[in-house]
Amino acid sequence: MSSEMTAYVIEEFGEPDAFERTTVDVPEPGPDEIRVEVVASSVNPVDYKIRQGAIPDFAPELPARLHCDVAGVVDAVGEDVDAFEAGDEVYGMPGGAGRQGALADYVVGNVGTFARAPESLPLSDAAALPVVALTAWELLTDKSSVADGDDVIVYGASGGVGHVGVQIADHLGAEVTATGSSEEKRELAERLGADATVDYTETDVEEYVAEHADGMGFDVVFDPIGDDHLETAFEAVRPYGSVVTTESSAAQDVDLAPMHENSLELGVVLVILPVLLGDRQERIGEELAEIAELVDDGAVEPHIDDRYSFDDVAEAHRRAESGDFVGKLLLVNE
Repeated sequence: MSSEMTAYVIEEFGEPDAFERTTVDVPEPGPDEIRVEVVASSVNPVDYKIRQGAIPDFAPELPARLHCDVAGVVDAVGEDVDAFEAGDEVYGMPGGAGRQGALADYVVGNVGTFARAPESLPLSDAAALPVVALTAWELLTDKSSVADGDDVIVYGASGGVGHVGVQIADHLGAEVTATGSSEEKRELAERLGADATVDYTETDVEEYVAEHADGMGFDVVFDPIGDDHLETAFEAVRPYGSVVTTESSAAQDVDLAPMHENSLELGVVLVILPVLLGDRQERIGEELAEIAELVDDGAVEPHIDDRYSFDDVAEAHRRAESGDFVGKLLLVNE
């Protein structure tokens, strides 16, 4: 094989047009790493926030190859790796934050950050899952313990994390209420398993708590949005309930007194932390293996709104930042 590959890099933080197509050396896997020929990636908020320079501490060394999600075929394995071999179809979250990512022909990552791809999906579609599915899984099974019959409300239920959260909460046996600002978004949530939907732009918290949580509050409020939604979450949750979120930065402007007054639990998830720390990376692969089983059992399926080639990464980032989509935006290495 060639010693060089095509990659899409940023030399400095900036607008979507900061991406440049270039040629770089094909990376070699270390003893506990694998190299994957990239079939596809997808866009997550963390990807465009890194590109913007909004979270520089998360950025790979410049010039940086971004994007955390990947699906592809194992090309080479390190000398200490026995979990995979060349030709295996995998998906994972090996880099894009903290280390070089998937926006290239090949990506190298710790073996623990990969799992075998779901068999029931096209391999490219599996790239829509890692960041959002890991986040939803940890919010519902680690930071809370959703069980049969629990009342769960999912904010942003048509978004990347939210649309997977609806499906996992439904799989766990919860009564799922989903929020959405448009009929299209609420209809998607219903198709994915929501028992009820709420137009939060037209409905007060007290009203939907009365209608869908017996006036007592939800057992779990699932909030992948943050901002003023976190404050609303404290109004929507029952005493002794749980609020789980991905946006702890919003807490600095939120009154946390309700947590004490109602003995609440607040759980925050940052799924890329093992990659950033270079520690406990096997957690990623173990959870992705469980998620692959859910996919193959028909419990979870990524909703892909649109597909872009790697050459069109700038356009995909502009679309992602606009918020004018539901589910996920896929990037295919054509």
